[in-house]
Amino acid sequence: MQNGPLADQIVQAFDTMSEQLRAAARYVLNQPREVALLSMREQARQAGVQPATMTRLAKHLGLAGYEDIRQLHADAMRGDVTGFAGRVGAQAKSQKLKGDQALAADMLGGIAAQVGQLSQPQSLEMLVEAARRLGAARRIYCLGLRSSHSPAWHLHYILSLAGKHSIMLDAVGGIGADALGSASGEDVMVAVSVLPYTRQTIEIADYAGEAGVPLIAITDSLVAPLAQLAACTLVVPTESPSFLHTMSPAFVVAEVLGALVAGQAGDAAGAALAAVDHQSAALNTHLKTRTKRP
Repeated sequence: MQNGPLADQIVQAFDTMSEQLRAAARYVLNQPREVALLSMREQARQAGVQPATMTRLAKHLGLAGYEDIRQLHADAMRGDVTGFAGRVGAQAKSQKLKGDQALAADMLGGIAAQVGQLSQPQSLEMLVEAARRLGAARRIYCLGLRSSHSPAWHLHYILSLAGKHSIMLDAVGGIGADALGSASGEDVMVAVSVLPYTRQTIEIADYAGEAGVPLIAITDSLVAPLAQLAACTLVVPTESPSFLHTMSPAFVVAEVLGALVAGQAGDAAGAALAAVDHQSAALNTHLKTRTKRP
């Protein structure tokens, strides 16, 4: 949900608001998903205002109370989840109006801005903390289903190259979670899931947590289901003018985590990568010369 259902109304009324109301209004504008999911008291804390200010904002907008604002956002989020079909229709209309190049430019510009957000201090702090946990783990379980599978597998591949004992819970043959049978607090799980959240991912992460396995969540909100289970949460933006949410920032996070873990491992990672190079050479894995067609 890129814009909340009250966005236009709030913008129109913004100049008539006090500074406290404006702070509350900015929160509602900037965090529409959190408005639907968090309590009013928690939202007020994050906005830096008193809970009563949230109620006054609702009344300033002509509503009975703040619960009306929360309900409107919850309804909008449910409607947003239902529909790839609805979103592709909106994309097609915009694409027809503005052209293919405009859509491509919007998507690429959006992705560039989203990747840039990952270099903010709070995001960097979480990346370093996640890498520290990965480096210290006995085993790493990587989990991601549907659109989240690719970044999870990419992280697994990088960690494996660097010599870490990484296990991909990819459910081939329906036995993905079976590998958790001997998991413990010495291990760590990395799970990727964004809206619309895949039920099985949450259930497997919850099961691992019951076994004492700490969770690193790569997800789209601090109040997402995975974030509620996690010891460390890496928030990746997913908004896109396309009908499908973007996973590009999640791929970037996977690559950064893999690089950090390899660098922290030092000589051990170097030895593992040397073994990979030796095996690749022995098996003639990589194309060295390209034969030109006659």
